[in-house]
Amino acid sequence: SAREGLIINEGLIVEIVTPGTGTPVSTGEIGEVVVTRLTADYPLLRFATGDLSAILPGLSPCGRTNMRLKGWLGRADQTTKIKGMFVHPGQIAELARRHPEIQRLRLVVSRTNEQDVMILYAESATLDAAALKHSLSDVTKLRGEIVHVLPGQLPKDGKIISDERPIA
Repeated sequence: SAREGLIINEGLIVEIVTPGTGTPVSTGEIGEVVVTRLTADYPLLRFATGDLSAILPGLSPCGRTNMRLKGWLGRADQTTKIKGMFVHPGQIAELARRHPEIQRLRLVVSRTNEQDVMILYAESATLDAAALKHSLSDVTKLRGEIVHVLPGQLPKDGKIISDERPIA
């Protein structure tokens, strides 16, 4: 009856990080599961699983006290092909490194008139959109539009690249 989340084994160190960067996220925020296991027979050091999850706050109703995960919430590998070029979450993280005033970025890919359209949403109090547009082109080798949004407006769902093109 106390099935709330997945309880982490005491022999593991589990982190939830921003995909493509390795930067830890806040409790409850969705990110990639990274596991460290320090054993002599098969050690793992910061093994990125490729899966998305989030830490559940508080204790389990069953009485166990170790960290809990919400469960599987998707895949972290959001690499997508746009206009014949692959764009990786690490490239979007590079844009954030180049522009420290930006708190969060999300690249949305859609299709209009049989062409791929790339829009980069940038969450920031102040933004130099022209400089960010130049950096986007420099890092990805593709042209895209920039949309400025105020802090707190982008969802905290672990997505860095959102491919919204129809599958067919």
